Amino acid sequence: MSEPLPPLKRLPTVAWRGGAQARSVRALPEEVAVALTYERATFAVMMASPEDLEDFAIGFSLAEGIITRPDEITDFQIVQVEAGIECRMALTPQRRTALADRRRRITGPVGCGLCGLDSLQEAARPSPVVQSALRLSAQAIADAAARLPRLQRLNQETKAVHAAAFFNPSKPDILLREDIGRHNALDKLAGAVARRGDSSANGVVFLTSRVSLDLIQKTAALGVPVLVAISVPTARAVREAEAAGITLLAVARDDGFEIFTHPQRVIFGAESDVA
Repeated sequence: MSEPLPPLKRLPTVAWRGGAQARSVRALPEEVAVALTYERATFAVMMASPEDLEDFAIGFSLAEGIITRPDEITDFQIVQVEAGIECRMALTPQRRTALADRRRRITGPVGCGLCGLDSLQEAARPSPVVQSALRLSAQAIADAAARLPRLQRLNQETKAVHAAAFFNPSKPDILLREDIGRHNALDKLAGAVARRGDSSANGVVFLTSRVSLDLIQKTAALGVPVLVAISVPTARAVREAEAAGITLLAVARDDGFEIFTHPQRVIFGAESDVA
């Protein structure tokens, strides 16, 4: 491809603050139309941040049930075209059949969330039930959440993008992806987790956004048992998390969080000292 589009751009502005005018420079997140194509046919087009696009394509493909493993994509190319970027994928024969079935249930491009579905039944499809024996302390969750801001490189510059992160309590690092779209950020994270071969059943997903139904569905598809968000969930998201066996923590702040479903995975107080 040609020179890749950077994820941010610095533009001059004229600022008026405190009654005074001054020239300034503002770092803005870039967005680009990204087409996800399979066998050279476009399946979906979304506006996204132009980085970690292979993770994005793989995570989206997993969430949509087009593939079940990254190696079912037999060829992958990122091609910059005049109108945006194409993520071109080739599939194994078995997954081409799954793709054909999925196409029959979508009427048009998927912009974000549940856009483009052609029936109420498709929007309300049940999530897989997450099976995991993971338990971890409330303090471990809080400590991991406190580490996220310094990992959000793009947001530190722009203050305008979402992040999704994966934390395994048995490992020192946190895997994080950013995007202008909260759904895209989670898809990128899902692709990164799958490509790295992490055990999703032993980890926690963090989101710097509110939690809606589709984000619960994506988390369940990833197989992660605990989801932590800095903002509030919708009531429908809480019901979906309960049904999917996901421990949903939200309104995560410096002083703690609220648990909405399956609290048995979170260890408090003296119990955490012996866990």
